[in-house]
This record gives sequence, C-alpha cells and structure tokens, in this order.
Amino acid sequence: MTKYIFITGGVVSSLGKGISASSIGRLLKSRGLNISIQKIDPYINVDAGTMNPYQHGEVFVTEDGAETDLDLGHYERFIDTNLSSYNNVTTGKIYNSVISKERRGDFLGATVQVIPHITDEIKFTIKNITQKTENQIDIVIVEIGGTVGDIESLPFLEAIRQFRNDIGKENVLYVHVTFVPYLEAAKELKSKPTQHSVKELREIGIQPDIVICRSQLKLSEEVKNKISLFCDIKREGIIEAVDVKSIYEIPLVFEEQGLGDLIIKLLNLKCPGSDLQEWKNMVDKIYHPKREVSIGVVGKYISLKDAYISINEALLHGGIDNDCRVKIKRIDSDKVKKDSLKDLFKDLNGILIPGGFGKRGMEGKIETVKYARENKIPFLGICVGMHCAVIEFARNVIKLEKANSTEFDPETPFPVIDLLPEQKKVIVKGGTMRLGAYPCKLEKNSLALKSYQQETVYERHRHRYEFNNLYQEKFLEYGMKFSGINQDLNLVEIIELPNHPWFIGVQFHPEFKSRPNRAHPLFKEFIKAAIAKSVYSI
Repeated sequence: MTKYIFITGGVVSSLGKGISASSIGRLLKSRGLNISIQKIDPYINVDAGTMNPYQHGEVFVTEDGAETDLDLGHYERFIDTNLSSYNNVTTGKIYNSVISKERRGDFLGATVQVIPHITDEIKFTIKNITQKTENQIDIVIVEIGGTVGDIESLPFLEAIRQFRNDIGKENVLYVHVTFVPYLEAAKELKSKPTQHSVKELREIGIQPDIVICRSQLKLSEEVKNKISLFCDIKREGIIEAVDVKSIYEIPLVFEEQGLGDLIIKLLNLKCPGSDLQEWKNMVDKIYHPKREVSIGVVGKYISLKDAYISINEALLHGGIDNDCRVKIKRIDSDKVKKDSLKDLFKDLNGILIPGGFGKRGMEGKIETVKYARENKIPFLGICVGMHCAVIEFARNVIKLEKANSTEFDPETPFPVIDLLPEQKKVIVKGGTMRLGAYPCKLEKNSLALKSYQQETVYERHRHRYEFNNLYQEKFLEYGMKFSGINQDLNLVEIIELPNHPWFIGVQFHPEFKSRPNRAHPLFKEFIKAAIAKSVYSI
C-alpha cells in the first residue's frame, strides 16, 4: 500500500519546505523506493501560469504542459523524476472541480460545503497521483503551501487530518518545518515560536511526528529537549536544518541525523539501506571545483532570484559536470545601454538571456546579443532570448531596419518573430500557450547535435511567438543556421551562428530538464565553451 508523508510549515514563510520535501524524497529514493511529490498551493489561481514572477517566482513547466509552482522544479531535480499536472494542486483547481460537479448535478441536491465536499476533493487529488503513473508508487510526499495559521490553508489541513483516519495511522506521517530564531542580544536560540506553531497544528487535530527546525546555528541539546517535551515529539524526531552553502547538501545533513531511517521505521517499511555515494560525489564537486567562470544572466526580473531559479540551477549543473564553479552575474536588461556595455560585460566568460514576456527591457537584451556576437562571447538564448538573437541578426547583419517581434511592435515592417497561427484566436490567457514537451529534429554537423549526441530530442515549451518562416531563406543567405526543427509543425526550434565559438538560441526551455547529477547537454556545453573563453583558474 502507498504511504503518505505530509509536510507543513510554521512561524514564517520561505522556510524551505520545498527543499525539505525534495531532500526527504532523495533520502527515500536512495533506499530504492519509488517516490512522487505533490505541491498543494492555497491560492485561488487555477495554476501559476498567469502570475507575475515578482510575486510567485518562475513558472515551472512539466512534460505534459502544466504551468506549476517552482517547487516542482526542486522535486524533479532532487528525485530525478518527471512530474505532471497531477503533482500541483491549487485552491482554484479544487473549487473549479467541485463547482463543475455541482453544476452537473453530481451531488444530487445536497448543500455543497467545505466539509465534506471540498476536503473530499482534496483527498481525491492526493490519492489520484498513484492512479496517474505507470509504476507503483511506494511513498507520496505532499507539501502544503503557506504557513499554519493562514486561513487559506485550513481546508487542506483538515483534509490531511482526515487522511490518517481514512487509510490508517501506520500509512501516514506528518512533518512540520519551523523556524528557530537566534536573538543576538540574548545570545540564544528561541524555541517558543516552534512550540506555538505545533500547538496551532494540534488544535486542528494534527500531531507532527517529526519537526524540522530551520536555524542559523546548530540547536543545543537543551533546545532540542525543550521542543521534544513541549511539542510531544520523540527526541529522535527533532531534526535540525542549519543554513548550508548549497541546497544539495541538505539530504546529506538529514541523513547524518538519521531522518531517512526514522521515516522508514515510522512507516513500517522494509527496503535496502541508503546509497548516497553519487550524491556525495556531486556535492563534493560543488564545494571543490577545479576552475571558475563568470556567466552574465541578462533579464527583466533580476531583482527576484526565484524568477530564474531553474536557469541558476541548470548553470550550476553545467558547472558540476565540468568541475567548475559558476559565478552568476545578474544584469537588469533595463540598465543595458550602448555606452555601458563594456563595463557591464567585462570579465564575463558567457552570456545567457532567459525567457520572459512583454516589451520592457527588450532593447537592452538585443544590445546584449550584439555584444556577445561581435565579441565572440559564448551565448545561450532561451525562448525570448532566441527571439532577441533573431531580431539582432535581422537588424545588424541582414540590415532589416526596425525588424522586431510583433509581441514588442505589432506594426514592425519586418516581423521576424510572430504569433503562432493557432494563438491568434486565443482570448483566454490561462493555460493556452504552446506548453509541454515537443520533438525537435537536429541537423547534421551542428553544434546542437554535437551537444545532444542524438538526432531527436524532446524539450519543454512555454511561448506564443515563434520564428517567422517567411524569413528563413534570408537568414540562411546571411549565415544563420537552423539546427533544430519541429518537423510536425514546421517550427524553428534552434538557431546557431557558425562563425562564432558558441552561439545557440532555443525556442524551448532546456533548464527545466537539467539535474544536478546529470546536467542538460546545452548547459554542459555552454559552460565548457565559457571555460575555453576563461582565463581564470582556482
């Protein structure tokens, strides 16, 4: 029977519940168990697709085209498993489903209420994960978004409280992530916020089995014993999560404290011992690289690190595969001006332009492409980054003055980037872009084929605009190479510039498929090209 681990958070937000859930997933997978992880978000949006990155961070796209919370990216990277739309649930999805059933008459005239109808729907979506995967799932880890005490989370907490009674207490485990603050004036770690957070959970009817304590300093035995006593949790269930330099060290920190073995014991599971040697080797490479490169990431959401979190992680992964530390210089595209290029880009060994939407900051990105092209700096353009590369080439090489994307200038005389035909009739914005994995055929003798080492690849998309095929011959005439094509839809997926050390633009988002133990081929080769450009070593 499938077992369930529910992870809640208390005291403050942004404690790293997603990293805790991912790390637990890695510990269990290292014991040969089949794991799936689900994120429950209490916001009323149906999905994250229409949310501003400044509010929510990046939108992570799954293989089946779901626009999900960024934590699903952590899950995939840690447990090395592709997830789906069923792994992200929101209040909007739950209420939308229940209201649709009510409209169909499924409830036979009953008054539809939060309990039992909403809570039953929540429980159904949690159980439904096991029905939507090919392999038997041993453990489902469910992270409840938000903080205990938030009114939005109450129906989800009630649902997971009922869950233990529904399937048996031996099949359910509750993990609570809290914050233990350090008061500089008193020189003390304070356990009282954790005590109150657990008290609030217990008032709902949930008694945590394990408490993960985030803190800046290691917890003393006195603090651990106090939390154990006042929260009615066995001493072995108090796990500390002190700040570390790399999130990929967290599974090792948890393993050292016996968290994996404790979970196995509490859930009465029989499985092989843990094998984290590959993970340890990977973390060792992060902490002890042989060389270093500096990569400039030029975007419009630079002030919020989470807006490009998969990009940051994929660059790190590319560095791991090359025994290289990747220093990321975040550059606001709004501040990129012709007279500031040399100062902004000095000492960079590579330049990356990530995806994005809207006109703001686009001219700065186009100037960035020109600088990378003319100065032979390794360049990777992703989604709108590819669009900027196409526009820059059209303007400055082909001499198509005022060439642009119709996204940025609907009246451009040379629409080298244009709206996908099927997108022109779209009115509803949510979930209507070209989303999910599509095939891409790679050209012979191309940098793309050299990177991937296979002729057909499947990559995840999230866009409405594409290269305008009416201009293909012109671009070919001036030396651009179309090295990746979706043959079914006749869409350009990858562009290259042959007379350049390393210059690739892709329509898709390769960062979503990168893993710390298996870097995405394009990021691996991009960092390798940056190393060749580098004059630094450590």
